Amino acid sequence: MKTTEHFTGFSSETFRFFADLEENNYKPWFEEHRAVYEREVLQPLKALAVALTPSFYGIDPQLDLRPNRMISRIYRDIRFSYDKTPYKQHMWISFQRPFKKQTPEWETFPGFYLETGKDGAGYGMGMFAAKKKIMDRFRDRVAYEPAHFREITAELLSTHHFRLGGEAYKRPVKNDLPDDFQPWIQRKGLYLFKNLPVSEVLFSEAFVPYMEKEFSLLQPLYEFFIDVCD
Repeated sequence: MKTTEHFTGFSSETFRFFADLEENNYKPWFEEHRAVYEREVLQPLKALAVALTPSFYGIDPQLDLRPNRMISRIYRDIRFSYDKTPYKQHMWISFQRPFKKQTPEWETFPGFYLETGKDGAGYGMGMFAAKKKIMDRFRDRVAYEPAHFREITAELLSTHHFRLGGEAYKRPVKNDLPDDFQPWIQRKGLYLFKNLPVSEVLFSEAFVPYMEKEFSLLQPLYEFFIDVCD
């Protein structure tokens, strides 16, 4: 059994579990397969979170790196949802600063995430649900330091193949910046992400240095976001 002490990779059972859960999203099936979930999903995620903790401490010592706060629950909150299926069909690790109850972290600070589901893994970083005043400050900061912003983002999309996400404004925000800045500033929230299909790197401990390198590419932009939010 995989333990939290050392991440040795996911297994084909990890992704098969999520695929089967999609077709059998009800409590009796889950309880019958709980041992598979704990062995092939939860334990590798815990081990991966622990393995990535030193590198994330280097990125930002203020991140909340307690495993029980970093790893999502598989149970869905169905109280106010039309979808009454009880279990999430993917799970994730989040790397974010701690927050107060009345101010959720995704509205206050940028954060990193790494998720897994039936199709592989996904990861990224950004201000996923930032308040309007934070996005206003972000645009002001970009306008004040356009050369610096271009420098830290120049290769993220073109060379490193991250994709840009976030809901766009229905009406463009007026500004005097060049066209290549517009995809960044015409959004209510902003994040970069990649999807990684099921592949060999997911099945070995080499996934840890792979992700350390990928997240390090996003560190300069993360620091820019943190300056905006602080």
